[in-house]
Amino acid sequence: MNAAPIGVFDSGIGGLTVVHALRARLPGESIIYVGDTARVPWGPKSPDTVRRYAGEIAGWLVGQGVKVVVVACNTATAHALPHLRESLRLPVIGVVEPGARAAVREDHDGHIGVIGTAGTIASGAYERAIRALAPAVTITARACPLFVPLVEEGWLDGEVTRLVATRYLQPLRDDHVDVVVLGCTHYPLLKPVLRGILGVGVALIDSAEETAAETARVLRASGIEAPPGGRGELRCAVTDAPDAFLRQAVRFLGEPLERVETIAVG
Repeated sequence: MNAAPIGVFDSGIGGLTVVHALRARLPGESIIYVGDTARVPWGPKSPDTVRRYAGEIAGWLVGQGVKVVVVACNTATAHALPHLRESLRLPVIGVVEPGARAAVREDHDGHIGVIGTAGTIASGAYERAIRALAPAVTITARACPLFVPLVEEGWLDGEVTRLVATRYLQPLRDDHVDVVVLGCTHYPLLKPVLRGILGVGVALIDSAEETAAETARVLRASGIEAPPGGRGELRCAVTDAPDAFLRQAVRFLGEPLERVETIAVG
């Protein structure tokens, strides 16, 4: 047993969907979340810059005494996960591998769709992870860059959101995919719209939920679960604009957030 917190970080606010999934699956675990709101978005940044940012925040979390680091950012997982695993002396979990495993498990027709930010899709991280498990599978990947600002504006439904989603998802519909990986932590908030366009027969893989399940497995395997019977605390920190983060947080977290602190990294 280990009462130390889980460390979670993202380039901004989207990683709170991972925190939401973690708190639902592991209510006894305390969590420290960091959103790098001063330098968001990370998607257009170079791989070297993303690795530097991720290393700085992971180092800060380690300094706070976390027992595991969850990289709740698809771009950081794609570019920085191997480096973090080499440099940190604790388990490091990304969002890509759990999502890829779930997609292969749910696939029945040998054709998987992946949607994500431009940076995540360009990295090819999901394609590599999926093909490592199922080499013969066909993958249709589609960048959906407008989904993030739509979610952050709170436009989770409505004509504009449906029109944008229909345009983005048409190639996946044309290819008759039976599984779609939501390769961005913002995208779970769009599930009702995505399901309406893709059809109820298409499985939507929520990387946040899959990452929470992987974190639970790692904690059990390592013997570092929190003692039973308690309710974990949540501490949130950002690198800039805490008031804006606080206003948006409930949409992603699914519960009120009373305060957020500002930290300096780098």
